[in-house]
Amino acid sequence: MIVDVSSQFSLKRRRFTNIDPMEAEEAKAKLTAAKEKFGREIRVFETSAASSSQTEESVTEETDEFFEFTAEDYYRIMNAKKEDKVLKTRKLKEAEQAARRSRITKTVIRVRFPDNHTLEATFHPSETVQSLVDLLTKVVARPELPFYIYTTPPKKQIKDTSQDFYSAGFVPGAIVYFSYNIPKDGASDAKSGPFLQEEIMSLKGLELLTKHAEPVESAPETIPEASPPVVQEKKPAEKKPVKPKWLKL
Repeated sequence: MIVDVSSQFSLKRRRFTNIDPMEAEEAKAKLTAAKEKFGREIRVFETSAASSSQTEESVTEETDEFFEFTAEDYYRIMNAKKEDKVLKTRKLKEAEQAARRSRITKTVIRVRFPDNHTLEATFHPSETVQSLVDLLTKVVARPELPFYIYTTPPKKQIKDTSQDFYSAGFVPGAIVYFSYNIPKDGASDAKSGPFLQEEIMSLKGLELLTKHAEPVESAPETIPEASPPVVQEKKPAEKKPVKPKWLKL
Protein backbone atom coordinates (compact mmCIF):
# COMPACT_ATOMS: atom_id res chain seq x y z
CA MET A 1 0.00 0.00 0.00
CA ILE A 2 1.35 3.47 -0.91
CA VAL A 3 1.12 6.05 1.90
CA ASP A 4 0.75 9.73 0.98
CA VAL A 5 3.50 11.25 3.14
CA SER A 6 2.69 14.80 1.97
CA SER A 7 -0.60 14.66 3.78
CA GLN A 8 1.26 14.07 7.05
CA PHE A 9 3.85 16.86 6.48
CA SER A 10 2.98 20.24 8.11
CA LEU A 11 4.74 23.58 8.67
CA LYS A 12 4.38 25.78 11.71
CA ARG A 13 2.60 29.02 11.02
CA ARG A 14 4.45 32.32 11.31
CA ARG A 15 4.27 33.86 14.73
CA PHE A 16 3.43 37.55 14.74
CA THR A 17 3.33 39.81 17.75
CA ASN A 18 0.38 42.02 18.56
CA ILE A 19 2.34 45.15 17.65
CA ASP A 20 0.82 47.08 14.78
CA PRO A 21 3.26 47.24 11.82
CA MET A 22 2.26 50.86 11.25
CA GLU A 23 3.15 51.68 14.83
CA ALA A 24 6.52 50.00 14.36
CA GLU A 25 7.17 52.04 11.23
CA GLU A 26 6.37 55.26 13.09
CA ALA A 27 8.79 54.24 15.86
CA LYS A 28 11.50 53.53 13.32
CA ALA A 29 10.89 56.90 11.66
CA LYS A 30 11.21 58.72 15.02
CA LEU A 31 14.50 57.01 15.80
CA THR A 32 15.81 57.83 12.34
CA ALA A 33 14.77 61.47 12.69
CA ALA A 34 16.52 61.71 16.07
CA LYS A 35 19.69 60.22 14.58
CA GLU A 36 19.66 62.78 11.76
CA LYS A 37 19.01 65.66 14.15
CA PHE A 38 21.64 64.81 16.76
CA GLY A 39 24.09 63.01 14.50
CA ARG A 40 24.09 59.76 16.43
CA GLU A 41 21.86 56.88 17.50
CA ILE A 42 19.84 57.66 20.62
CA ARG A 43 17.82 55.35 22.84
CA VAL A 44 15.82 56.08 25.98
CA PHE A 45 14.67 53.50 28.48
CA GLU A 46 13.72 53.27 32.13
CA THR A 47 16.33 51.92 34.46
CA SER A 48 15.36 48.92 36.55
CA ALA A 49 15.28 49.22 40.31
CA ALA A 50 18.34 46.98 40.70
CA SER A 51 20.52 48.86 38.24
CA SER A 52 19.39 52.26 39.47
CA SER A 53 20.49 51.65 43.04
CA GLN A 54 23.73 53.47 42.33
CA THR A 55 21.86 56.63 41.33
CA GLU A 56 20.78 57.24 44.91
CA GLU A 57 23.70 59.64 45.34
CA SER A 58 22.06 62.14 43.01
CA VAL A 59 18.80 62.02 44.95
CA THR A 60 19.97 61.69 48.53
CA GLU A 61 23.21 63.66 48.07
CA GLU A 62 25.49 61.12 49.77
CA THR A 63 28.74 62.53 51.12
CA ASP A 64 32.11 61.78 49.51
CA GLU A 65 32.92 59.41 52.38
CA PHE A 66 30.28 57.09 50.94
CA PHE A 67 32.63 56.46 48.00
CA GLU A 68 35.85 56.49 50.06
CA PHE A 69 38.87 55.02 48.32
CA THR A 70 40.40 52.69 50.91
CA ALA A 71 44.06 51.82 51.43
CA GLU A 72 43.29 48.25 50.44
CA ASP A 73 42.01 49.44 47.07
CA TYR A 74 45.16 51.49 46.58
CA TYR A 75 47.60 48.65 47.27
CA ARG A 76 45.60 46.24 45.13
CA ILE A 77 45.80 48.59 42.15
CA MET A 78 49.49 49.30 42.69
CA ASN A 79 50.34 45.61 42.89
CA ALA A 80 48.44 44.97 39.69
CA LYS A 81 50.36 47.74 37.96
CA LYS A 82 53.71 46.36 39.12
CA GLU A 83 52.88 42.90 37.83
CA ASP A 84 51.71 44.33 34.54
CA LYS A 85 54.93 46.31 34.20
CA VAL A 86 57.06 43.23 34.69
CA LEU A 87 55.12 41.06 32.27
CA LYS A 88 54.90 43.51 29.38
CA THR A 89 57.26 46.00 27.89
CA ARG A 90 56.17 49.50 26.99
CA LYS A 91 56.45 48.92 23.26
CA LEU A 92 54.42 45.74 23.46
CA LYS A 93 51.68 47.55 25.36
CA GLU A 94 51.57 50.33 22.79
CA ALA A 95 51.35 47.83 19.94
CA GLU A 96 48.52 45.94 21.63
CA GLN A 97 46.69 49.18 22.43
CA ALA A 98 46.96 50.39 18.84
CA ALA A 99 45.66 47.04 17.57
CA ARG A 100 42.68 47.19 19.92
CA ARG A 101 41.84 50.77 18.96
CA SER A 102 41.88 49.92 15.27
CA ARG A 103 39.33 47.14 15.77
CA ILE A 104 36.83 49.20 17.76
CA THR A 105 34.68 51.53 15.69
CA LYS A 106 32.10 52.68 18.22
CA THR A 107 31.42 53.03 21.91
CA VAL A 108 28.05 53.02 23.67
CA ILE A 109 27.64 55.52 26.50
CA ARG A 110 24.72 55.33 28.91
CA VAL A 111 23.85 58.36 31.02
CA ARG A 112 21.70 57.61 34.04
CA PHE A 113 19.50 60.30 35.55
CA PRO A 114 18.10 60.55 39.10
CA ASP A 115 14.55 59.83 37.86
CA ASN A 116 15.56 56.27 36.81
CA HIS A 117 15.77 57.05 33.10
CA THR A 118 18.78 56.28 30.96
CA LEU A 119 19.91 57.97 27.78
CA GLU A 120 21.99 55.77 25.49
CA ALA A 121 24.04 57.21 22.64
CA THR A 122 26.76 55.90 20.33
CA PHE A 123 30.05 57.68 19.71
CA HIS A 124 33.28 57.00 17.87
CA PRO A 125 36.15 56.17 20.28
CA SER A 126 38.20 59.03 18.84
CA GLU A 127 35.56 61.59 19.84
CA THR A 128 36.14 63.49 23.07
CA VAL A 129 34.07 63.42 26.22
CA GLN A 130 33.08 66.98 25.37
CA SER A 131 30.90 65.57 22.57
CA LEU A 132 28.89 63.77 25.24
CA VAL A 133 28.55 66.98 27.24
CA ASP A 134 27.42 68.81 24.10
CA LEU A 135 24.77 66.17 23.47
CA LEU A 136 23.46 66.42 27.02
CA THR A 137 23.18 70.18 26.65
CA LYS A 138 20.85 69.62 23.70
CA VAL A 139 18.61 67.00 25.31
CA VAL A 140 18.26 67.89 29.01
CA ALA A 141 15.14 69.68 30.18
CA ARG A 142 17.02 72.51 31.90
CA PRO A 143 20.07 73.28 29.71
CA GLU A 144 20.47 76.69 31.34
CA LEU A 145 21.44 75.05 34.65
CA PRO A 146 25.04 73.91 35.20
CA PHE A 147 25.54 70.16 35.43
CA TYR A 148 28.30 67.60 35.61
CA ILE A 149 28.77 63.90 34.92
CA TYR A 150 30.59 61.40 37.08
CA THR A 151 31.43 57.74 37.48
CA THR A 152 30.96 55.57 40.55
CA PRO A 153 32.19 53.87 42.69
CA PRO A 154 34.20 55.65 43.89
CA LYS A 155 32.47 58.84 42.94
CA LYS A 156 34.67 60.71 40.47
CA GLN A 157 33.57 63.81 38.62
CA ILE A 158 34.65 63.88 34.97
CA LYS A 159 36.44 67.21 34.62
CA ASP A 160 38.79 66.61 31.71
CA THR A 161 36.41 66.57 28.77
CA SER A 162 39.18 67.02 26.20
CA GLN A 163 40.29 63.38 26.33
CA ASP A 164 38.85 60.90 23.88
CA PHE A 165 36.62 58.04 24.99
CA TYR A 166 39.37 55.49 24.59
CA SER A 167 41.78 57.40 26.81
CA ALA A 168 39.01 57.93 29.36
CA GLY A 169 38.41 54.18 29.55
CA PHE A 170 34.92 54.44 28.04
CA VAL A 171 35.47 51.85 25.28
CA PRO A 172 33.63 49.74 24.22
CA GLY A 173 31.05 51.26 26.55
CA ALA A 174 30.51 53.00 29.88
CA ILE A 175 27.88 54.15 32.35
CA VAL A 176 28.07 57.70 33.68
CA TYR A 177 25.75 59.61 35.97
CA PHE A 178 24.16 63.03 35.59
CA SER A 179 23.68 65.66 38.27
CA TYR A 180 22.83 69.35 38.26
CA ASN A 181 25.63 71.40 39.80
CA ILE A 182 23.42 73.59 41.96
CA PRO A 183 23.21 74.26 45.72
CA LYS A 184 21.00 72.03 47.82
CA ASP A 185 18.60 74.89 48.57
CA GLY A 186 18.34 76.07 44.96
CA ALA A 187 16.07 74.99 42.08
CA SER A 188 14.40 72.17 43.96
CA ASP A 189 12.09 71.53 41.00
CA ALA A 190 15.10 70.69 38.83
CA LYS A 191 16.17 67.92 41.19
CA SER A 192 12.87 66.10 40.91
CA GLY A 193 12.81 66.08 37.13
CA PRO A 194 11.95 65.48 34.41
CA PHE A 195 15.58 65.59 33.34
CA LEU A 196 15.12 65.00 29.60
CA GLN A 197 13.16 67.07 27.12
CA GLU A 198 9.73 65.86 26.09
CA GLU A 199 10.95 65.22 22.55
CA ILE A 200 13.67 62.90 23.84
CA MET A 201 11.35 61.16 26.27
CA SER A 202 9.04 60.33 23.36
CA LEU A 203 11.77 57.96 22.12
CA LYS A 204 11.37 55.77 25.20
CA GLY A 205 10.89 52.12 24.28
CA LEU A 206 10.69 52.70 20.52
CA GLU A 207 13.57 50.33 19.81
CA LEU A 208 11.62 47.45 21.33
CA LEU A 209 8.68 48.18 19.04
CA THR A 210 10.85 47.98 15.93
CA LYS A 211 12.38 44.68 17.05
CA HIS A 212 9.24 42.90 18.22
CA ALA A 213 7.24 43.86 15.15
CA GLU A 214 9.41 41.75 12.89
CA PRO A 215 7.80 38.38 12.11
CA VAL A 216 9.65 35.32 13.26
CA GLU A 217 9.38 32.25 11.08
CA SER A 218 10.14 29.05 12.85
CA ALA A 219 11.84 26.10 11.28
CA PRO A 220 9.51 23.58 9.62
CA GLU A 221 8.58 20.52 11.56
CA THR A 222 10.33 17.47 10.31
CA ILE A 223 8.68 14.11 10.24
CA PRO A 224 10.94 11.15 10.67
CA GLU A 225 11.20 9.10 7.51
CA ALA A 226 9.18 5.96 7.59
CA SER A 227 11.31 2.86 7.61
CA PRO A 228 10.91 0.70 4.53
CA PRO A 229 8.62 -2.27 4.93
CA VAL A 230 10.33 -5.42 5.96
CA VAL A 231 10.05 -8.07 3.33
CA GLN A 232 10.22 -11.59 4.63
CA GLU A 233 12.56 -13.72 2.66
CA LYS A 234 10.99 -16.88 1.31
CA LYS A 235 12.74 -20.04 2.21
CA PRO A 236 13.57 -22.24 -0.76
CA ALA A 237 11.16 -25.09 -1.11
CA GLU A 238 12.48 -28.42 0.05
CA LYS A 239 13.31 -30.77 -2.80
CA LYS A 240 11.81 -34.21 -2.73
CA PRO A 241 14.35 -36.99 -2.85
CA VAL A 242 14.75 -38.36 -6.38
CA LYS A 243 15.14 -42.09 -6.86
CA PRO A 244 18.18 -42.86 -9.03
CA LYS A 245 17.39 -44.57 -12.35
CA TRP A 246 19.72 -47.48 -11.75
CA LEU A 247 17.96 -48.44 -8.56
CA LYS A 248 15.28 -51.06 -9.19
CA LEU A 249 13.06 -52.40 -6.56
